[in-house]
Amino acid sequence: MNDGDDEAFETLYLRHRDWAFRMACRLTGSPHFADDVLQDAFCYLLGKFPGFVLRCQLRTFLYPVIRNLSLNMLKKDRRYDGGPQAEAHLGQLADPSSDPLDRRDIFDITSTLSADHREIILLRFIDGMSLPEISEMTGIPLGTAKSRLHHALAALRENPAIREILAPSERSAMPNCSTLWKP
Repeated sequence: MNDGDDEAFETLYLRHRDWAFRMACRLTGSPHFADDVLQDAFCYLLGKFPGFVLRCQLRTFLYPVIRNLSLNMLKKDRRYDGGPQAEAHLGQLADPSSDPLDRRDIFDITSTLSADHREIILLRFIDGMSLPEISEMTGIPLGTAKSRLHHALAALRENPAIREILAPSERSAMPNCSTLWKP
């Protein structure tokens, strides 16, 4: 691909576009914005070639690009259209086909958290990433990722509204979120 092979770039695009779209959707709260972010992210990647040397996984490279493009898209939307604020949308969407919780439940559960805590929770429990992967992808130290996850889980455990959403009788039906309630 580094030699300008169009088929290699297309393979990378096809392999990572669904993941990139879900990330952009989650961050922007809009499939329309996510389409634009997806296009801009892969145009940015294409602009790095030839000569680009990837020293990490492609998703680790793309995540900050997608995150920054998404936040910029929300700022632009708010500025021109009086659209919603970026903070209200971070973590709002999840991929409904891969998780038994629907989008409203995910938003209800994470809406009380800060953007940093919401991001860690979604990456860990919805995307199934390990803490070292999250640390590398977000560019924060591993200790900070662990601390944010710990504080986010503590905040969720203490919130009575969250306990009602994830009542013990319902937890068994939601395997992806059962780890939220480990002591």
